[in-house]
Amino acid sequence: VQLQASGGGLVQAGGSLRLSCAASGRSFSSYSMGWFRQAPGKEPEFVAAISWSGGSLDYADSVKGRFTISRDNTKNAVTLQMNNLKPEDTAVYYCAAGYYNGRRGDSYNYWGQGTQVTVSS
Repeated sequence: VQLQASGGGLVQAGGSLRLSCAASGRSFSSYSMGWFRQAPGKEPEFVAAISWSGGSLDYADSVKGRFTISRDNTKNAVTLQMNNLKPEDTAVYYCAAGYYNGRRGDSYNYWGQGTQVTVSS
């Protein structure tokens, strides 16, 4: 499966962005999907994950209550709605697909190219 992330940009603190990840290839609905981010000079960080059915969600504590992950298997797409953004959310955001909706990067087999999110104070 190939993944294409989009929707990043520059936003002021307190604002919102909606990231999208479009998947091509078969069996998208078989995969759990995750979002990760990496800020300059920092290790990659888990953000959110959703099971293949959408019935199981997981969020990093740092984004819980502000970010919402969802998916539409009919459109082969997963989204990350980000509200009340903070400067510390600034990072490149990556979507990933795998067979387990874990918090570890090695839980995922396929990765998108990343989209930049910049939050100004």
